[in-house]
Amino acid sequence: MSKSLYLLGKEARHLRGLGHHLSPLVMIGKDGVTDNLTAALEAVLAAHELVKVKIQDGCPYAREEAAELLAKKTRSRIAQIIGKTFLLFRENKELKDDKKIKMPKGK
Repeated sequence: MSKSLYLLGKEARHLRGLGHHLSPLVMIGKDGVTDNLTAALEAVLAAHELVKVKIQDGCPYAREEAAELLAKKTRSRIAQIIGKTFLLFRENKELKDDKKIKMPKGK
């Protein structure tokens, strides 16, 4: 488990709160992590910064393995893994300020 892939502390708690109400926008099925799935996740991260991903039955990866693989492929960070879902976050500096997720200050 690579610690640098995981958000901790205030940032993780803040994102978990924001992510609680999100619906999963990306689903990993029996085909696993494909180029199309990665491209779709890239597009959603660029638009929203925070994405809930759901692992469906038949997925060839364990949840931590799937989360870490996608985080590496998309240069995002894992905010939470719970059940068959996980939250990924990647800041998009090109989004307008009113669309960006504002992270808490300090440690």
